[in-house]
Amino acid sequence: MAQLSCKNFRDGTEWQSADGETPEDGARRTVDGEVYVYHDGCWIHYYDPPPNTLESKRQLINHLTRRTFHHTEPGINTPGERLDVARHAWETEQDPDRKRVNAAMLAGALFNHATDIFTAIVELEAKGVGISRSNELMKECGACFKEALELGKNVKHYSGEEGIDELWGEPFRAFTSTIEQFYTSRYIKIAQTWHNIDRVSDIISDTFAGFTAFNGLDETVSQFAVAAKRESETMKADAIIFQVWPEFIATGERLKNFYPAIPDNADQKLEYALQRGQDVIAQGMNLINWIASARVPMPKSTLDYEQTCVLFREKLLRCYSAEPKSARMC
Repeated sequence: MAQLSCKNFRDGTEWQSADGETPEDGARRTVDGEVYVYHDGCWIHYYDPPPNTLESKRQLINHLTRRTFHHTEPGINTPGERLDVARHAWETEQDPDRKRVNAAMLAGALFNHATDIFTAIVELEAKGVGISRSNELMKECGACFKEALELGKNVKHYSGEEGIDELWGEPFRAFTSTIEQFYTSRYIKIAQTWHNIDRVSDIISDTFAGFTAFNGLDETVSQFAVAAKRESETMKADAIIFQVWPEFIATGERLKNFYPAIPDNADQKLEYALQRGQDVIAQGMNLINWIASARVPMPKSTLDYEQTCVLFREKLLRCYSAEPKSARMC
């Protein structure tokens, strides 16, 4: 019988399907009173979506907008009332590097302007003034979100590593779909995020595999990867965050502070290379942290990190090959 790993279930159990078949995306399973939903090989903690009302959508869009600015580069959270100034600056800037930043600032202004309009629409609804999808305010709100999304390719993650289009598109997705549809897209993104976390975790483990100086690293990486997945699936309003978040931080600190056991007879080159390994591990920890926190894949940063690791492992192998047998890798 085929076994489907469910090691992320909060009670630690694994589940075997009754018929040995892989579940369909969207399938749900209750384990120890908790509901999980299946997407792309992953069982993710399920949350009931709030009612599909304008007020619920307003709260969701406001939250997503704040979250977007939290994970993107500083200085682009332009107030909505400065939209015209931001647009003029972007249109008149000639330097390509500065124009990219102006585009990001304009995208920020568009997001905030759209959020301001949607808040006004909800307030009118609360006073009994019905607003249809064909209303000019609704049209302007949608147009602002759409243009912000198009400009989103100019916005970088706060690390400066790469653009983060998937995250930038979430407020627009929330505006154009039902809340239930948005929640489904959230689980799809979490599954993609988990696969990216696994990829980075594998890169770290493969880079240091076979070197006795890094014994124990595999387990430390695995613990952090599991904690990162749980952090990415957990909503901050869930009381379990008080267990999930400390575990995420603590396991991340253990990984970041992992120090290799330097052989007594290591020469200066090998000692330096092993110490450099700690920096490479810390880079991987940071990348997993960014991916889990933003809850979207970061493919460019992952590829760049993989290339860094390949070059580092080659260097480490050269250092070991020049050492006495007692100092070499196992």
